Amino acid sequence: MISVRNLEKVYGSGSTAVHAIKNANFEIEKGEIFGVIGFSGAGKSSLIRCINLLERPTSGEVIVNGTDLTKLSTDELRKARRKIGMIFQHFNLLSSATVFDNVAAPLKLNKAPKEVIRKKVSELLEVVGLSNRAQAYPSQLSGGQKQRVAIARALANDPEILLCDEATSALDPQTTESILDLLLDINKQYNLTIMLITHEMHVVKKICDRVAVMEEGQIVEMGSVLDIFSSPKTATTRNFIRNIFDDQLPEGFLERMQHVPGSRIVRLTFIGESTGHPVLAELTEKYHLKPNILFGHITQIKDTTFGYLVISLTGEAAVLDAALKYVNERGVRAEVIHHV
Repeated sequence: MISVRNLEKVYGSGSTAVHAIKNANFEIEKGEIFGVIGFSGAGKSSLIRCINLLERPTSGEVIVNGTDLTKLSTDELRKARRKIGMIFQHFNLLSSATVFDNVAAPLKLNKAPKEVIRKKVSELLEVVGLSNRAQAYPSQLSGGQKQRVAIARALANDPEILLCDEATSALDPQTTESILDLLLDINKQYNLTIMLITHEMHVVKKICDRVAVMEEGQIVEMGSVLDIFSSPKTATTRNFIRNIFDDQLPEGFLERMQHVPGSRIVRLTFIGESTGHPVLAELTEKYHLKPNILFGHITQIKDTTFGYLVISLTGEAAVLDAALKYVNERGVRAEVIHHV
């Protein structure tokens, strides 16, 4: 569906040049929700704006359905953009137009018949839950309602791709949840390919299938959201994950553990069905160990349950080795993060 190859974006020239995107390469499949996360200045906004050429890449290719958009003429690009909807952080609604007219704007630009416009806009307002607000103005709407209007407008031309530029960062947590649920529904209902950028790991966790992590213009890590959460490779990714749950031992705890010779601190990672395994009971029954629970967390990553438990185990080295091997064989990853 989308193929980005060797993409570069440079602002300015010479000693003042800013390399916003450095050699980006990735593919997005049809119907996938693909997230790009990074701190401010990482280059993610430049990246998503290069997908529909609101920002023209300095070099590289942006291929959508087999067509390299960077090679198109102005008229050809205008036609291609009709199949690429976009929503923004600050909604970008026409303040002097009603909700109906805001959603109808792309259709009017394409000179669609009035009856087609009426039917399409009514259908989209039903999808986003604003049928009763068609004649309201943006000033009369909440932030969440404004974003719903923006989503309906982005869907007016029946796009195959929806680009979301920090679509929830201006919203409160409860409204964010409702917008993310709406995007999930739209993705399933229309088999719509969604690419979104965000600095909120919660957004990625809730709706994305895969995610790319950006730092200083580069994609430093990419994979399924589950893989990224369970085995982060970079410090940047680990920092984002800690916004969801922090698996770092409390300060001073390790010092207290120094007085318990033979102890190991172990992180148990549970994914999917493994969350139901009675691992601690098995360690007690089979190996006569007494796990001490230090802390843990469980969450939902889209449709999969993911969690971890940090425990301490004390015993003979051979017994602990056998116990941890057994746990791994049961589908629960056991990682020693400290031992005395």
